[in-house]
Amino acid sequence: MAEVRRDGTSGRTAVVEAGAGSDADDSALADWGHRSSTLMGRAIAALVLSLAGWGIALYLTIEHFTGNSALSCPANAVVSCEAVTTSPESKLLGVSVALLGLIFFTAMVAVNLPIAWRTSLRWVAWLRLAMVVGGMGFVIYLVYAELFMIKKICLWCTGVHVATFLLFVLVVSSIPAFTARTD
Repeated sequence: MAEVRRDGTSGRTAVVEAGAGSDADDSALADWGHRSSTLMGRAIAALVLSLAGWGIALYLTIEHFTGNSALSCPANAVVSCEAVTTSPESKLLGVSVALLGLIFFTAMVAVNLPIAWRTSLRWVAWLRLAMVVGGMGFVIYLVYAELFMIKKICLWCTGVHVATFLLFVLVVSSIPAFTARTD
């Protein structure tokens, strides 16, 4: 029968076999500590990516609403941020895609704060997963629109797409650790 024990010095908890000696306790706590540090590394990476995506989305939103057309982006046969950000595909049901990105990344920053990764509430991990899957689905649509409908690439948008893809990889690869958590 397993029981939960708390390490007196670090305060970490681990599941160990009842009646197990100190070697089993140390091994279980070391395993928990390794998982915890790996998850915290992913949490920090996810937060950094979320903040980078938020920053780019903020820039694109400001540019969209000011009509400045001063996007720092080269314009050639393949690349044109202005062509992409002013196309009919730059709005979804009348709402700026840049603003939708800003809202998405604001929410991603919140669910990727280290405290949200440490919580024992599993629904937070599932919410994070649902959000990033939805974000990735939207990115696939946007890349399709850039390549096949607009026929131009926006480098700023690509930065958002890459941040979203990397968040997707981090979050999806972290789900097994959350479903196995006992704390």
